[in-house]
Amino acid sequence: MINDKTIAVVVPAYNEEIQIETVIETMPDFVDRIIVVNDCSKDKTADVVKELISKQRPATQLPEKNKKKKNRYTRAEEVTDKINLTELEYFASSEVVNENPETDRVILINLLKNSGVGAAIARGYKWCKDNAVDISAVMAGDGQMDPDELIDICKPVADEGIDYVKGNRLIHRSAWLVIPKVRFFGNSILSILTKVASGYWHVSDTQTGYTAISNKALNSIRLYDIYKSYGMPNDMLVKLNIAFCTLKEVEIKPIYDVGEKSKMKVMKVIPRISWLLFKSFFKRLWIKYLFRDFHPLFLLYNLSIILFLASLPFAVDIIEKVFTKGASIVSNNLIVFIFLVISSFQSLLFAMWMDIQDNDRLYKS
Repeated sequence: MINDKTIAVVVPAYNEEIQIETVIETMPDFVDRIIVVNDCSKDKTADVVKELISKQRPATQLPEKNKKKKNRYTRAEEVTDKINLTELEYFASSEVVNENPETDRVILINLLKNSGVGAAIARGYKWCKDNAVDISAVMAGDGQMDPDELIDICKPVADEGIDYVKGNRLIHRSAWLVIPKVRFFGNSILSILTKVASGYWHVSDTQTGYTAISNKALNSIRLYDIYKSYGMPNDMLVKLNIAFCTLKEVEIKPIYDVGEKSKMKVMKVIPRISWLLFKSFFKRLWIKYLFRDFHPLFLLYNLSIILFLASLPFAVDIIEKVFTKGASIVSNNLIVFIFLVISSFQSLLFAMWMDIQDNDRLYKS
């Protein structure tokens, strides 16, 4: 516990029989539960974790979720509680292996089908939400996250009431020297796109999975709808922003070459996540700034798109005339095209400025 708040760590694992023991045994003492979600590994990951369950110290029983007496004012809570009880069917099919999950410190959840790292984390989050854990952190099963830094990840949630805390490797002085250049480049591109899509304009290391989230934030999003694969951290940021959750980044060290085997193909992942972010941007725009809380930036963003699309027929006409009649031709279409492009660009800049101003309140330094 930290400040009387219960702490659980979700550990997604796929073929990590070599690293998983170290990850579990080096977990700090303040961690109340370690939720290992085995994503249908083909090696002995599950067997290694089973052996460790009995070796770990017994854990204290988690406090029961406070239940309010039913009355005319509790219908909203009753509806959400009912959804929580029935939503497990929307997650990846799984089984909890433990015979005594109430007192075991290590909880093993086996996914019955390989579903992706995002699906594994979502299932771990679901266990934490159902058991009313106050703070749920995520550490990969490959040993790339320093357990000594977990306290820095969790304390802003425990002490300051931050909803979501992310580690940031890019601001560490060794980032350029330690992180492989291809990954550094890919991370930078996706971080820029994620700023625009998520609304967290000051976030920089969007791809790190070393995070901590409050129980309140877990209950504010649909966990089963989290992106199933490597775009999970990006999708998570969009969902949290729509829910008006606060965010903070803390410096962590980049760790590579500790025996991990990367399963991510950077050049395949970037296009997929880029398309995800493109769709997520419009989702955030419509849900957050039209349906939940109308803002003029909704009109400006859409106006910039409409004006740009309106300029395209004029651009095509100008290009045709240049090739058929020569570059010296000047027409009214050129003037209209310039007007539409400039107006579109101005609308976009104003919309982005308003977006940054509105979301400053959610980013905590």
